[in-house]
Amino acid sequence: MMSLQSLSRPLAAPCIAAVLCSTIAFAQQAQPFEPQVGQAGKDVIWVPTPQALVDRMLDTAKVTANDFVIDLGSGDGRMVITAAKRGARAHGIEYNPDMVELSKRNAAKEGVSERATFEKADIFESDFSKATVITMFLLTDINRRLRPKILDLKPGTRVVSNTFDMGDWQADENIQVSEGCTSYCRGYFWIVPAKVEGTWKTPNGDLTLEQKYQVVSGTLKSGNVVAPIVDGKLVGDQITFTAGATVYTGKVDGNAIEGTSRTGEKKEAWKATRGS
Repeated sequence: MMSLQSLSRPLAAPCIAAVLCSTIAFAQQAQPFEPQVGQAGKDVIWVPTPQALVDRMLDTAKVTANDFVIDLGSGDGRMVITAAKRGARAHGIEYNPDMVELSKRNAAKEGVSERATFEKADIFESDFSKATVITMFLLTDINRRLRPKILDLKPGTRVVSNTFDMGDWQADENIQVSEGCTSYCRGYFWIVPAKVEGTWKTPNGDLTLEQKYQVVSGTLKSGNVVAPIVDGKLVGDQITFTAGATVYTGKVDGNAIEGTSRTGEKKEAWKATRGS
C-alpha cells in the first residue's frame, strides 16, 4: 500500500509544469500589443503614415478646431491624434480591434481622448457623412470603391489620401514631402464638388451643364445663340464658368445657383434654377 507521501512525489512535477504554463500564458497575454509594419489587415496591410506627411495632409486640408476629421483605416491613430491636437474633433474607423485599443491608449497618453475617438468597424459599412475632412491611406482600387460614397458627401468636404489616387477623379492638389520623410511621401487632395449636371433656367436663357467631377462644360442658349461653356470649374459649392464674353460665378445650393455675372466692367446679379 502506497502512502500519501509517496503519491505526492510523482504528482509534483505535472503540478509545477501546469503552474509554469499558466504563468507563461498569463505573461504573454499581459504583453501590450505592438503593431508590425506589413501586418495583414482586412483590406490592406498596415504601414504607418510618416508624421511629416500626416502634418502636411492636415495642413493641405486646412484643418481647424471647427472640423470633424474621420480617418478611414486609422491604424495606430496618429492621424486622428494629430488632428485632435489641432483642436479638431477626430474619429478613426479601424477593423483591427487591437489597433483600436492601441489608438485609444495613444490618445490617452497625448491627452486628447475627449476629441480623438476610435471604433472597430468596416469602412465600407460605416457612415462618415458628418465629416468635414476625410483622410485615408488605402489602395487606389479601394479609393475607387469608396468614391461614389465620398462624392455624395456635402459639397466642400475635403479629402486627403496618402500615396494612392482616386482613378480618373483628378486631384485638386498634389502633395509632396521631402524633409523628414523617406517613403510614402506624397499625397492627393480633393474637394467634393456640388452636383450641377442638368438644365438650368436663367434670365439669359437655358443653361445646360455637363459635369465630370469638378470640371464643368455645356452650353448657354439665348434665343438662336448658343455659347459653349469654357473654363467651367467647381470648388465645393462654388461654380465658375465663361459663356461668350461673360464670366459667371455663383454658389450652388441644391437646385439653385446665385451669384454674379461680369461682362467687361459690368457686373450683375445672376440666378439659375434647375428643373425637377
